[in-house]
Amino acid sequence: MAKAKGVLAGQMAGETIGEGLFVLPGQGNSLAVTTGDGIIVLDASGHAHAPGMIADLRERTEAPVHAIVYSHGHNGYNASVDLWDVHNRERGEPAARRIAHRLLPARYARYRETAELQARMAAMQFPTRRTLEEIGAGFGLHDPTETFDDTMTVTTAGRRVELIHAPSEVDDALALWLPDDGLLAAGAAAPGTTIPNIGTPLRTQRYTLRWAVTLERLAALEAERLLTEFGPLIEGRAAVREWLIETANALRWLREEVVRRLNAGMNEREILADMTYPAAIFDKPWMAPTYGAPEYIVRDLYREENGWWDRNPTNLHPAGEAAAAQAVWSAIEPDQVLARARELAGAGEAQLALHVVDLIVGGPAGDSRVAQARALKAELCRSLAQTTTAFVSRSLYRTSANLLDQEATSWTALS
Repeated sequence: MAKAKGVLAGQMAGETIGEGLFVLPGQGNSLAVTTGDGIIVLDASGHAHAPGMIADLRERTEAPVHAIVYSHGHNGYNASVDLWDVHNRERGEPAARRIAHRLLPARYARYRETAELQARMAAMQFPTRRTLEEIGAGFGLHDPTETFDDTMTVTTAGRRVELIHAPSEVDDALALWLPDDGLLAAGAAAPGTTIPNIGTPLRTQRYTLRWAVTLERLAALEAERLLTEFGPLIEGRAAVREWLIETANALRWLREEVVRRLNAGMNEREILADMTYPAAIFDKPWMAPTYGAPEYIVRDLYREENGWWDRNPTNLHPAGEAAAAQAVWSAIEPDQVLARARELAGAGEAQLALHVVDLIVGGPAGDSRVAQARALKAELCRSLAQTTTAFVSRSLYRTSANLLDQEATSWTALS
């Protein structure tokens, strides 16, 4: 069977996990469910995935594709619905039902409005040689034909298929529940191999307690098996409950610890510096900081209870970035700053070196010391990319370094 590749590939791709239950090689563990009405596909995935997914499905069954269920509204997860429609049409079958949570169309409307921003963010988070236009072209947004609020029964013919609103990574996420099989496909609520990706640097808020409540609700189903979004199939009622409840407990613990520090008057950076993450809570295979990270969650929790101000009065009504950089440049000795940044870098203090070199990175264009500062910052970013565990941070360090190689510091340089 085919396997999807890349950071968003599903670990279970190509596996049969029950009678008439197939994991397709899509973006994540895309599930095909055989029912009396036909196949229900959880996430059609992108255009790069669809041909392999369809070929994989047709190696297993000739049943018609009855419905496509959108696990959530992030770009790419159902961009290839049009190709599945073509497939059905070529077989002389009607187009599949498109089913999503009722909040998903509003997300799609936002994505259409901010299409270029979405492409820029994708270019930074998932480094690629493609242009912004090519990236954007892969974000096909196909509106659902049916939506629901809290729960929905898709079909009862041959096999019950139920959908449950599961707000987590996004507000429009859902879980697919097969009560006759004891199988829960939790979608975005259960990534599988990483701590929940709350607070990732380029995304809107994800609300930690909301995610915890969803996990507790899903645990109450007493599922025998849990298909995670990207990771393994968790088997056994006790193991499924442990995965869901202990993740929820970790999120609640983070909320309590951040709120305690907020109440003590700490700002974001003070909280980040003060936090520790007990191994008893976080040292679990499904809580690894490989895509998300505990520090991301801390920052998202801080945003939930605070406005945009970082509590530094300088930043209440800041001067333009270029003007501020020129003012700093005029007040310091650039050569000394550059020398000190290099000294810190040589001592293995890459993060401290970044703080120092930033004093002159925005200096006057054409000055050789500015070029050296940007080259050093690029080098520091690449160094940090080799030591950090979170995929998103690694990507952003590397793509920031690539911009600095062009002596650029603004995303307007992306094309």
